[in-house]
Amino acid sequence: MSAPKRLIPVLSAANFVIGMGAFVLIGMLTPVGQDFGIDPGRTGWLMTTYALAYAVLSPLLVSLTGSIGRRRVLAYALTGFAVANLLSALAPTELTLHLTRILAAAGAGLLTPVSASVAAGLSAPERRGKALAAVVFGLTLAQVLGVPAGSFIAYTFGWRAAFVVVALLAVPIVPLIWRIVPSGLAFQTVTLPELGRTLRDGRTMLAVAFTATYLASAYVVYTYLAPLLEQTMGYGRNGITAVLLVFGAAAVIGNLAGGAVADRIGSFRTLLGLAVGQAVVLPLFSLMPLPGPLLVVLIAGWSLLVWSMIAGQQMRIIALRPAAAPIVLALNAAAIYIGAAAGSAIGSAIIAMGGMRALGVGGSAVAVVATVHILWSERLNRKSA
Repeated sequence: MSAPKRLIPVLSAANFVIGMGAFVLIGMLTPVGQDFGIDPGRTGWLMTTYALAYAVLSPLLVSLTGSIGRRRVLAYALTGFAVANLLSALAPTELTLHLTRILAAAGAGLLTPVSASVAAGLSAPERRGKALAAVVFGLTLAQVLGVPAGSFIAYTFGWRAAFVVVALLAVPIVPLIWRIVPSGLAFQTVTLPELGRTLRDGRTMLAVAFTATYLASAYVVYTYLAPLLEQTMGYGRNGITAVLLVFGAAAVIGNLAGGAVADRIGSFRTLLGLAVGQAVVLPLFSLMPLPGPLLVVLIAGWSLLVWSMIAGQQMRIIALRPAAAPIVLALNAAAIYIGAAAGSAIGSAIIAMGGMRALGVGGSAVAVVATVHILWSERLNRKSA
């Protein structure tokens, strides 16, 4: 079965909403913290809560719903995500907001890996990288429009309004999913025992875990980018929004380019080059303040590195365990948020010990770990071949 003409755009739109809802906190840590009377380091733990919940719930929910039609799973997941964001907007306390972010993570943890498995299953092998990149395009487009818009809304109308906007954006996409995704569509029905077998496969899990170490290096800085810009560059609402727009625009280019490059030179070479690139670039954030034009170049180049990774990594792990593609994609999506959680936590510790300007050097150290990780993983893969 080939993909319906409008399937990929609809799945990408759904992932745009997921991306905006997941990462909108990046641009509004200060307003949220001011409302609840907490500092940016503590506010960053809201990202950690979401990330850890996603990491635990995503593979479990994908396994438990493996025998259900993909259309139904996708529609229910996005509906649940919308409801959770409305509850976030109404959260009266910091604890309540943490709980609503767990609910949002459950919806996101179903939608993103299932949408990726549908795209991969309906694509020819030689075009799989581009198809996966097209679906993930929605997540990266959220960096261009969603996160900056959410930041602007939060600083202008309050952070609660940003969560309401996320929920409203999901409303028209749910019926589109029901209309466009073929009914009864399922690929490699997966179960909890299959999840267990995959978790015991050390080679596959080491490959999946690279996602976490790679993105942890990025989130050391990215989680605290807004307060970093406030403290070192003196930026307010407009400056932060502009920087996030630059980051997001480069993320879109990186996502699409990453899939094409991985199709051409292979996933391992792509991922190794990106890991080395991050280790070189991240220390520059410890030199802030920087001249405005140089900051724009730095943000754009760094974003290209961060978001060129996704499609190549998905290709790599699917090739390792093709019969369990939905499971490994769910685990990979979980690893994205484990990386975000780890990076946020490491960044918080770095701020406490060395201040905001130490974030760049700390992120670079984690990127070195990611470089060693991908080399080790590839060595094991070649030995097992």
